[in-house]
Amino acid sequence: MKFGSVDNPAEVDFTLPPTHPDTLALLGKHQVNKELEVYVGCAKWNRQDLKGFYPRGVKDELVYYATQFNSIELNGTFYNSPDKAQVETWKSKTPADFKFFPKVPQTISHYGRLLNVDDKMTEFCDAIALFEDKLGVSFLQLHDNFKPKDFDRLATFVRKFAKSVPLAVEVRNAEWFANPSVSQQLYRLLETENVANVIVDTAGRRDMLHMRLTTPAAFVRYVGANHPTDKNRLDDWIARIKEWRDAGLRSLYFFVHQNIEVESPLLSTYFIGELNKALGLQVRGPHGQLF
Repeated sequence: MKFGSVDNPAEVDFTLPPTHPDTLALLGKHQVNKELEVYVGCAKWNRQDLKGFYPRGVKDELVYYATQFNSIELNGTFYNSPDKAQVETWKSKTPADFKFFPKVPQTISHYGRLLNVDDKMTEFCDAIALFEDKLGVSFLQLHDNFKPKDFDRLATFVRKFAKSVPLAVEVRNAEWFANPSVSQQLYRLLETENVANVIVDTAGRRDMLHMRLTTPAAFVRYVGANHPTDKNRLDDWIARIKEWRDAGLRSLYFFVHQNIEVESPLLSTYFIGELNKALGLQVRGPHGQLF
């Protein structure tokens, strides 16, 4: 994942900004006596990207991956919208506690730019709905040149999106974060429509680390820099998630990327272990030594 990468990560201030005050107010409305639901995984299961992760002799990468982690950020659907048969196949290969978090296809988000995409949107939603209990949250990632001037286009899309399919939104253009009134308009839309506001933690775009939740679920896309600071950054996230859990967070969806993806399973495994210890959870992850 090259978006937000930098040449010298050691020069970046990776300190997490404080929680947005509206996040704490929102979480306070949703406090329940219930264990935090947590899904942690990588962005893809391809052997080529995760070289060394799969033991010799593994024939089906998804089957093995799903024994190691409880979820996948399904980036592949961005490039090719799945048909119903493909979704049924993926579903059949995974255990009952596994969830998929499919990305809205680029034909909708980037090429269509949310205009005249109703048929494509319906086709996508009808297919991924077949994941049934294994469907996590779908997410819309907008092009980095999709700006606040097109807010109405985004609002129309979000309101039309199938209510039976959970949705999260990631905006990338810096103008969404530069003006508080623009940001607040976006947050109000997402909160009203019960759509999660994706948080991206990457070295070169610290503005996307807005710490503003719009639902009692945190959807975090963490991008490591293949640098010794990666684990320290995850430690900071664990402290933040504990704060949010205590404030009323119900669900966490945390997906680990790397500029060089081979290390993603290692960081995901580290994060799961430390999170379990810090919060007294039992999120499943790989056991033993990973490559």
